[in-house]
Amino acid sequence: MVLSENFFERLRGIVSYSWKIFSQKVGSGLIKINKEASMQLKYAYILQQFIPLIIFNERQKIEIELESTCFVNGKTKEIDILIKGTDLDLSTYTIAIELKCYKEFASSGRPRGAHDIFMKDVYYDLFLLEQYCSQNIADIGISLVMSNYRTSVYPLNKNAKCWAYDISDGTRINSGANFSTPVGGYGIDFTLNKDYFFNWDSYGDYWFTELIGT
Repeated sequence: MVLSENFFERLRGIVSYSWKIFSQKVGSGLIKINKEASMQLKYAYILQQFIPLIIFNERQKIEIELESTCFVNGKTKEIDILIKGTDLDLSTYTIAIELKCYKEFASSGRPRGAHDIFMKDVYYDLFLLEQYCSQNIADIGISLVMSNYRTSVYPLNKNAKCWAYDISDGTRINSGANFSTPVGGYGIDFTLNKDYFFNWDSYGDYWFTELIGT
């Protein structure tokens, strides 16, 4: 895909390719991630390195924005990473990326907790990405998630209510699925209109997945 003759396919390709490189570098310990902010910066840096490699004409242009502000249903939202490509005919293709990171232990060495909120937030990011696309803020939305907490990927059981937001390996979400199970003391109610599949890759002590609605 990164060698496609289509500029927008190349743009889409570097998102996945950069994610694979990021994942393996984190897994090997060459990149240290403390929280989502460092995840965002380190991944965006890898993305930035690919931009000159997929521009084959001086009139093509790619911009990367971090924490890009937009309005969804009258509310202000910040997209973790927004990539905008402009081709020779001035047509544009925009990719919205949301990132999620959960580490089993905080920098203090204590268990981080709030894993249920993390699971819910992974699902809510998918909802936001769908909103960005339906409101023409982006052409495609991609969620990138990493965790070193094995329970995220291979739970011993799914008895707790938070597993209404199942992120374990092999989980499928069917379009039209509604989610209203409260987590963290806050009510919530949203519907996903696309299909999703959780396919986690393992590198070192971490697992990584890329989620794109179909």
